[in-house]
Amino acid sequence: MALNRLKKISDENKVLIQNFSSLSILQFSNYLFPLIAFPYLVRVLGPEKFGLVNFAAAFVGYFTVLVDYGFNLSATQEISVHRNESGKIDEIFSGVMIVKSSLFLVGFIIFSLLVLSIPKFSVDAPVYFLSFLAVSGSVVFPTWFFQGMEKMKYITVITIGVKILWVVSVFLLIKSPSHILLYVLLNGISLILTGLIALLFIFRKFGIKMYFPPLTVIKRLLVEGWYVFVSTASITLYTSTNIFILGLFAGNEIVGYFAAADKIRIAVQGLFQNASQAIFPYLSKLFVESKEKAISFVKKYLKLSLSFAIVVTFVLFAFSGEIVLLILGEKYMQSINVFRIIIFLPLIILLSNVYGIQIMLNLGYKKEFFRIIFLAGIINLILSFILVPVYFETGTAVAVLITEIFVTAGMYGFVRKKKILEL
Repeated sequence: MALNRLKKISDENKVLIQNFSSLSILQFSNYLFPLIAFPYLVRVLGPEKFGLVNFAAAFVGYFTVLVDYGFNLSATQEISVHRNESGKIDEIFSGVMIVKSSLFLVGFIIFSLLVLSIPKFSVDAPVYFLSFLAVSGSVVFPTWFFQGMEKMKYITVITIGVKILWVVSVFLLIKSPSHILLYVLLNGISLILTGLIALLFIFRKFGIKMYFPPLTVIKRLLVEGWYVFVSTASITLYTSTNIFILGLFAGNEIVGYFAAADKIRIAVQGLFQNASQAIFPYLSKLFVESKEKAISFVKKYLKLSLSFAIVVTFVLFAFSGEIVLLILGEKYMQSINVFRIIIFLPLIILLSNVYGIQIMLNLGYKKEFFRIIFLAGIINLILSFILVPVYFETGTAVAVLITEIFVTAGMYGFVRKKKILEL
């Protein structure tokens, strides 16, 4: 009996390690391949076309949130709970795909009406419609299924294979700003291709049978995904919305200056992201076993990571001009001031991650966490509409910085109020 129990624990740990490794590799590939092509693309496309691509992506991002509908968390949990019940798996898979497809059709109708009726969009309608292919990719890309089944190694191999083809295609085919439509098309095709290969693999490997489940099942999936959907939509208010609002008040070239600097910031932020994602499940278990040990671990992690982040931030700030010129080129001189402002974001977000995700969510303070996020979204909108019309890309950078400071201060204040770190 004891041997069987030890074997079961060993097998569970093995699966956990495999999935953690697969997720780490997948995230690294999502970080690496775009980074390889980024310096080339910003130079070839130029600030104006690069800005247009990012503005269109920010607009399309709202519809991606709609189609995802929180299933990346809620459906993952459903699949995980019923992974050994083939009939139930078929039901969940079918229901999720039907809901996502229905939301896609609704979203596409709304999207088309907006693009064709608003001059700001209609003048570049082909770019927007090709950008919408990313939403199609979101429909057919079943990451939630592989996560629920704890088979992330499959989706990792598929994703990396397609990304390699994407990078090669970018260097071979994108040669001037006039190739913007081809570039957006390549982005969309890569996402759709990844999803279609994954779906084909699911049907063959897991024997999934698609059918139209009862409406009660559809309703249940919608209800369970609603909270995550609203939370994700709130977060979008102070992420991709910044580029969208900037694009409404400024030209595509100005958007390009901000978006290019922000891409570098996101790359820097990726240095801290892997560690935070890795410790979250560990802390989830540790908080259950011993709150004191969990808080002790958080304090040690915070001290170590914060020291590293401070050094990195101030080195990047000191050499911000040289870094921007090296990565982006001389056409992006206006990105330097933006970079000097937003380079503090990875440090600030590191703190909000510790206080918010690692502590508040692990201790069950979900409502308080998302209340802060929602308020931050409102603050960001107000600041953006005040600052962006006057200061453009610099105003956007300042709005984002103030918003993230508010998020971190709010979460830190809550943790201090509850005297959690005083254990």
